[in-house]
Amino acid sequence: MVVPVAYDITRLATRVLNVTPNGIDRIDFAFARHFLAPARDGGSGIMMTLLGPRAIALEGARDVVDGISVHWGEEEKPDQDESYRRIVEWIRGGAPKSSAARRVARGRSGRATGVLEWIGQHGFPLGCSPAAVLPKGTRYLNASQFPLWISRYFRWLEKRPDVKAVFFIHDLLPIETPEYFRKAEYERHLRRLENLARFGAGAIVTTEVVRTALARRLKMLGRGDMPILVAPIPVAPIFHRRGEADAALAAHPYFIACGTIEPRKNHLMLLHVWRELVRREGASAPKLVLIGSRGWENENVIDLLERCDAISNHVIEASGLSTPSLKRLLDGARALLMPSFAEGYGLPIAEALAAHVPVIASDIPVFQEIGGSRIVAVSPIDGERWLETIRAFARPDSSERSAVLTKVEEQEPASWENYFALIGKFLESL
Repeated sequence: MVVPVAYDITRLATRVLNVTPNGIDRIDFAFARHFLAPARDGGSGIMMTLLGPRAIALEGARDVVDGISVHWGEEEKPDQDESYRRIVEWIRGGAPKSSAARRVARGRSGRATGVLEWIGQHGFPLGCSPAAVLPKGTRYLNASQFPLWISRYFRWLEKRPDVKAVFFIHDLLPIETPEYFRKAEYERHLRRLENLARFGAGAIVTTEVVRTALARRLKMLGRGDMPILVAPIPVAPIFHRRGEADAALAAHPYFIACGTIEPRKNHLMLLHVWRELVRREGASAPKLVLIGSRGWENENVIDLLERCDAISNHVIEASGLSTPSLKRLLDGARALLMPSFAEGYGLPIAEALAAHVPVIASDIPVFQEIGGSRIVAVSPIDGERWLETIRAFARPDSSERSAVLTKVEEQEPASWENYFALIGKFLESL
């Protein structure tokens, strides 16, 4: 039995305002592409509007999602990506003349035009209330948690008890570690979980770490009976193979760190490590490419990036890279670095491991679950060990790196086909 699925595209539609996707965006997009595919019988989209939730015909919802993909420019090849070319030039020794030149970012373009035109042509509200038009036994699926903190958008589910609502819960970090988030996020996440308990028939998570935390919270809310599926997110097929490193970078050791620049990601420690690397090794110190946009409460990190002369020729920021450009940079990197204090998953780690790229990451439970012995785990507060591990991996004849590569190559990445088969069975079981 294949049940009809109404997939919520509200958050994706709003991402027309963002030049590049983050981790949740990528997951949301993969779900939308699958559940809004032409072959999905009885499927539809859902969009939350000022006048309430509205069902959208499959073709129209797919047009919005395709427009977002074009807007992000995710498939742009490295040779066509100006940001990638600038990073390569910098790694090879082209020293930026100013702090502004050490930030590589894709500018806004006309990519959003198609999405905006579609919305303009169809207007709001789109379609009818889902309570009135969804087929019997539909599964409402929301993979973005948006806008789960606002209960009025989900009250229609009470009129349709045959429609089973399933929410992807990415983590409980705003509750567990509120110091790393905007102040309002604590209460907002509490409301998300309250609404999950009130309206949800099931939940999807990526790790056992998150499942345990979510089950504990749901039990407190009187929903200890809710089924929770643990399903680690696969990576895009482009990461499933080892690629040829850019020959122009072969003689230039560099590392990559992926993630929004915010306190939880621990960029501050990493930059202090790089300052010490430069002090010890001078111009021969390896380089660091920080891939991700600037987030919040990151003033100390930005001060180092913009005003610290010691690292000015060894650290560069990059945002808006296409997926093929990111993959090409990973192929030549000595390792991916993930020094986070807390995470719900760690998609960059999964991508790097699938591409057979070594990973040096924080010794935290979720990373141990994702990578196990295939990653080099270092305490996020042990700056000296991070420094020494990075120095060891930077050497062209690094035995430490070779040993890790052997482990990385032992496991084949999971497929999206198997992943969505698992999701499908879960939806049908409710």
